[in-house]
Amino acid sequence: MFRTRQLRMLLFYIKQSKNDQFNNQPSFNMKGFHTNSMRFTENKEKSGAGKEVTEKLSFETAKEKTKNSYLDMIRIYVNRDVHRRGHVEFIYSALKNMEQYGVHKDLEVYKAIVDVLPKGKFIPQNIFQAEFMHYPKQQQCVVDLLEQMEDNGVLPDVEMESMLLNIFGKRGIPLRKYWRMMYWMPKFKNLSPWPVPNPPPNDAFELAQLAIARISSVDVQTKLTIYQSSDIADSIEDTWIVSAQSPIQQDLLRQHNVKEPIYVEGPYRVWLRTKSVNYFMLRANPKIFPEETEDLSDDVSKIDVSFFNFTPPKMKSLANIPSIHEQNDATIFALCATGTSSKDSLLSWIRHLEKDGNSVLSTLSVVFTLKSSGKELTVESAGLNPEIDER
Repeated sequence: MFRTRQLRMLLFYIKQSKNDQFNNQPSFNMKGFHTNSMRFTENKEKSGAGKEVTEKLSFETAKEKTKNSYLDMIRIYVNRDVHRRGHVEFIYSALKNMEQYGVHKDLEVYKAIVDVLPKGKFIPQNIFQAEFMHYPKQQQCVVDLLEQMEDNGVLPDVEMESMLLNIFGKRGIPLRKYWRMMYWMPKFKNLSPWPVPNPPPNDAFELAQLAIARISSVDVQTKLTIYQSSDIADSIEDTWIVSAQSPIQQDLLRQHNVKEPIYVEGPYRVWLRTKSVNYFMLRANPKIFPEETEDLSDDVSKIDVSFFNFTPPKMKSLANIPSIHEQNDATIFALCATGTSSKDSLLSWIRHLEKDGNSVLSTLSVVFTLKSSGKELTVESAGLNPEIDER
């Protein structure tokens, strides 16, 4: 079957070349496309002489990188090249430059890219073509497009399903990928208990409030407070401070041993979709809790068979249950995020905490351990007289 098809194609090209020689016409219309740009060549006759006019359009060198210009380049490719040669390279180039145009989360643009593929040509005609991935290059290209949609959180619609059905048929791998996306993506879309606006806000102050509220939500009694560093008399900077502390953390801070220091550590990073926020924590060394002994009195698999030396089960000792803020690696007293993430804003935060019901901070030694430009910056302070040291 394959040899017969190849012979027919060979005879067709031989016949076509003979007709072109007889009519003195070129056998192919020179239209080409490469990965990063579109090149079209047209032969026009002006004043009896043929001139070759070449138009180059590139995603990377376009002057205006907007959604309209992006869609215009897709329309130019579809309308100029009837046979749509190099459509796979064109789609990969379009996917590569989507973020530069700000259309990487636009469903309409993804459907316009899928519409570039010819309809009906890639549909398998028998079971062998369906199982052995008919036109694998084109199918893998569309699968990569759907994966990029999934990574960017773009949920396809019913129109996308009909487009894939017309291009690859009901047994195509891109259509299977679409069905899996439509099953799982709606389940995970609104599953997070900390919803974040989509797209997230660009204001750092709003992002800091969302981040600190998310981290401190483990304790429902946590109070979110907004401070201004300019309210402190000796403050150098004028910025905002988003602080979070619960009554349980205040009690833990009052019960802390005065001889042991507490630490301000950071910055740590938390992500809100595509935005990140740096935050700091006020902590102490972890407490040592007694290990819980396993009660084996009701375990019949390890029963001690004895007649005369039977001993009653041991009584358990009473111990306080550690709170959610007393972890194995640290005891957390408060959290904060500042506008500048500098040592001066953190010192203003500690002074605000001291005024806001944490008077014990004036008697404790506070050690500021900050990460700055590859160095570990340490600030030791007792009360309101800090001493700065770089390690």
